[in-house]
Amino acid sequence: MARHPIAEANEKSPFGSLTPDEFYDHHSVSHSSEFITNARGLKLFTQWWTPLNTPISGIVAVVHGFTGESSWFLQLTSVLFAKSGFATCAIDHQGHGFSEGLDGLDTHIPNIDGVIDDCIQFFDSFRARHALHLPAFLYSESLGGAIALYISLRQKGAWDGLVLNGAMCGISAKFKPPWPLEHFLFIVAKLIPTWRVVPTRGSIPDVSFKEPWKRQLAMSSPRRTVARPRAATAYELIRICNDLQGRFEEVDVPLLIVHGGDDVVCDLACVEDLYKRAASVDKTLRIHPGMWHQLVGEPEESVELVFGEMVEWLKSRASRAAEAKSVGDSGSAVGTGS
Repeated sequence: MARHPIAEANEKSPFGSLTPDEFYDHHSVSHSSEFITNARGLKLFTQWWTPLNTPISGIVAVVHGFTGESSWFLQLTSVLFAKSGFATCAIDHQGHGFSEGLDGLDTHIPNIDGVIDDCIQFFDSFRARHALHLPAFLYSESLGGAIALYISLRQKGAWDGLVLNGAMCGISAKFKPPWPLEHFLFIVAKLIPTWRVVPTRGSIPDVSFKEPWKRQLAMSSPRRTVARPRAATAYELIRICNDLQGRFEEVDVPLLIVHGGDDVVCDLACVEDLYKRAASVDKTLRIHPGMWHQLVGEPEESVELVFGEMVEWLKSRASRAAEAKSVGDSGSAVGTGS
């Protein structure tokens, strides 16, 4: 079992004492990146990792969360997937990481539809360029879980599985804006959409990463936002949670739902409801007691357990999908010849 690269990081760098190129060589993966331009004229940063000494068995498209980016913690998980045999790609959402923001604002997302479009545009192009015939999976964290669910609902049958890590299917009552602001948020969002008036109950890193040094690493990213969400963004996050909760029965992609039992950012009850109501024939729910929102922020033995299960799930589903395709191709060949 491949070890998660977080074990080699320190409080200042995800690469520890290595340079990025040394880090990739150490893990036997290649790395590339490019900027793409979306329909709204924004330049978005994309990157991907592929195994150097392991045959590619599938594709993993990575979707980050609201305060995330593809080049810090999430890059370490992407490298884990790559060295486990998956061509792995990721995109920085508008206003996140190295991507441009709407009207120059940082993490302002007043409408999630554009972000979903961006992900589909890049993921489709990546699959077309690299390995369209291979099994393909979505991996997501936090808000990325909501985005990945929307992608799977738009692209029925296009994905062979979805991993939801701490998914935002609902915002925890312990973290929502206090009453009465939540109930008047629609009005504030309409009148002053970019106003940072929305308080949350606690700093996201403080309640997400259990290990203090990993919390420090999270705050060390030069591209991480620590500001409060803007009014229109906060309203949109609540809106998409409510919308998704009304569509859980439409979810039919193979599902692995992984969540910390002590997550106070994203609502545990909502992912349990997704698990119960999803039409997926293949669905697994793993709740880890005592773990927080960011599972990569747990002690090393817990990280190895959680992410080891994810890699094994991806490998087994990739194998199943490849076998099913092989049988289908054989059947087509027989049918064509008869």
